[in-house]
Amino acid sequence: MSEEERLRELYRVNRDPEKILKKIRNFCLDMDGTVYLDSTWIDGATDFLAALTATGRKYCFMTNNSSKSADIYVEKLMNMGLSIDPERQLITSGHATVSYLRRVFPGKRVYLFGNPMVKMEFMRGGILLDEEDPEVVVTSFCTSFHYRDLCRLCDLVRAGLPYVATHPDYNCPTKTGFIPDIGSLSAYVEASTGRKPDKVVGKPESEIIDYALSTLGADREETCVIGDRLYTDVKSGVNNGLYGIFVLSGEAQLEDLPDSPVRPHLVFDSVKEMIPFL
Repeated sequence: MSEEERLRELYRVNRDPEKILKKIRNFCLDMDGTVYLDSTWIDGATDFLAALTATGRKYCFMTNNSSKSADIYVEKLMNMGLSIDPERQLITSGHATVSYLRRVFPGKRVYLFGNPMVKMEFMRGGILLDEEDPEVVVTSFCTSFHYRDLCRLCDLVRAGLPYVATHPDYNCPTKTGFIPDIGSLSAYVEASTGRKPDKVVGKPESEIIDYALSTLGADREETCVIGDRLYTDVKSGVNNGLYGIFVLSGEAQLEDLPDSPVRPHLVFDSVKEMIPFL
């Protein structure tokens, strides 16, 4: 037996002997690396979504990727042939961060390191953005920053302002490989300032899970998180009283499991392989 075969047997890949999926009524789905790569559906992903609907389940897309606004995600999915309810079927770490800021730092001025469309979304959410005299620093997955923006960010972090990150992901998967995500930015800022974010809001933290459960009107024991990252997607389910399901279609792979402290409830090659167990 090869090492891959041994691992597939050990972690019962593409199996559900305890019929966990039969119990789950609410599915929180990661996006990048789980249902699509760039603008291409992962094989069988749309069949899986159709199966959820056909069997009376609810699902939402829950992404840590805060480089885009909700409007962009809705438009992207529509261009890929899928229409969703943006109020109930799309949750980003940006949404959860806006909710967190309104609760913990109400009315505070915020310096947001982020793309223009994300800044607009924060302002629509009632967040007061201020680049000159902020009281809180927030970093998101910015793909358009200038070096002077990075210097300004480090200055504010170094000055001791409360420092919040939308999510912890180090890389974002694409069809051609990986690009640096906010976790890589946080490491850069830490090297310069000596500070890590005081608070991370997105997966695997409880804030985004609580936000998702409230949005779905879901109970923890009937809800799962499905994703391709052990340290964010799967951990967010396992650590917060939900089911955590690991798919091998994105960043992490089967050989990462033995050294991971996160133990998924189920492992599948892709979401397509889950359809027979619904």
